Amino acid sequence: MPLGQTPSQTVGPYFAYGLTAEQYGYPFTSLFPPRIAQPHARGEHIRVTGRLFDGEGKTIPDAMVELSHVDADGRAVASREAAAASGFRGFGRCGTGTSADQSFEFHTIKPGAAAPGSAPHINVIVMMRGMLVHAFTRLYFDDEAAANATDAVLAAVPTERRATLMAKRIALPGGVEYRFDIHMQGANETVFFDL
Repeated sequence: MPLGQTPSQTVGPYFAYGLTAEQYGYPFTSLFPPRIAQPHARGEHIRVTGRLFDGEGKTIPDAMVELSHVDADGRAVASREAAAASGFRGFGRCGTGTSADQSFEFHTIKPGAAAPGSAPHINVIVMMRGMLVHAFTRLYFDDEAAANATDAVLAAVPTERRATLMAKRIALPGGVEYRFDIHMQGANETVFFDL
């Protein structure tokens, strides 16, 4: 009897063991943990938190989120030595499977503008089961209205969808938090970029 084609397989979830090992309790050191800035890093220290939602509005428990951004002066990290000296590495990863509410949380500093006319922002990459190619988006800050108004990338997004890229500033007793929920599909779908 001839064998037919097997169904395609989805990717993952495989992030915990290889990419976010410490977060999930494996005895390995994660290369890029969710603490992007150390306490001595210059700039406004912030937490970036959020959850990923599927098209039905359910949280996604086995995704991985990566953040990358410039420092408070708008400069990218130039070397491992510079990252160690400044206390800012510019990149981090977090899985969504270890907190009770399936959220992600990063400790970093608020970035400056990377170029004239550019608003402060954080680049966000989402990887999860069923996706063969990761999704790219940006996080902008809702308290940067003047800078957001001049940002060319944000201006290219339809006005009615720009809110999906805004992180909401929340002042808490322990410091400043920016809340950024990501909707993979559905009515509130986050704007993703084709890179």
